[in-house]
Amino acid sequence: MPDRNLEFGKFGARGIKGYEAAARQLDALAGFIATPVAQRRGMLARLNYLTRSERAKAAARAAGLTVTDRTLKRWADGRATPSKKSLAQLETAYRQVRRQNVTRHLLQRLNRDGRGTRVEFHPLNQSGVPRPRQRDVSFRSLNVRKWDRMVQAWAAGDEEAMDAAWFDGITADLGSDYGSYEYVMNIGFAA
Repeated sequence: MPDRNLEFGKFGARGIKGYEAAARQLDALAGFIATPVAQRRGMLARLNYLTRSERAKAAARAAGLTVTDRTLKRWADGRATPSKKSLAQLETAYRQVRRQNVTRHLLQRLNRDGRGTRVEFHPLNQSGVPRPRQRDVSFRSLNVRKWDRMVQAWAAGDEEAMDAAWFDGITADLGSDYGSYEYVMNIGFAA
C-alpha cells in the first residue's frame, strides 16, 4: 500500500492535493455568485441570499456573520459601506451557507442512485523533474459511487476530513498505485 508523500515537490514536481482539486470542482458545481463581494452588486447579492428569511439569517449567524440586522439594512440601503473585514466575513458566511444548502442536491446528482459519477484524475506535472527521477503516472478515470463522506466534509469546510475521504475512500479504488494520485494537476467531474 502506498504511503503519503512527505516531501512533495522536492525534485521539481508540481501539483495540488487531490481533495483540494475535488473541492474546487464541487465549488464550481455549487454555483457561487460570480460578482466579487467587493463590488456593490456582489455584496447585495450575498446579503439577499443570507437575509431572505429568518432561517437564512440564522444559518448566516451560525456561519460567523456577526454584524447586527440594523447594520445589514444600512449596507443594503447604501447608507453604510462595510469594511474589508466585514466583507471577508460576509463572503465566508455566504460560501458556508451556500455549501450547506446545496449539499443534498449535489449528493443526489453525484451518487445518481448508486450509478455514481465518472471522475478524471489528471496526474501531477513532472516537467521540472530530472528524467531519471520521473515516474510513469498516467491519466486515469474512475466511477465514484459513494460521495457522502467527501461532500459532507466539503460542506463543513473540514480539510482533514476531506483529505481522508478523498485519499482513503475515493482514490483507494484506483488500485495499488493510488498513492501516485495524492497530488494532481486537476480533478474533473460533472453532475
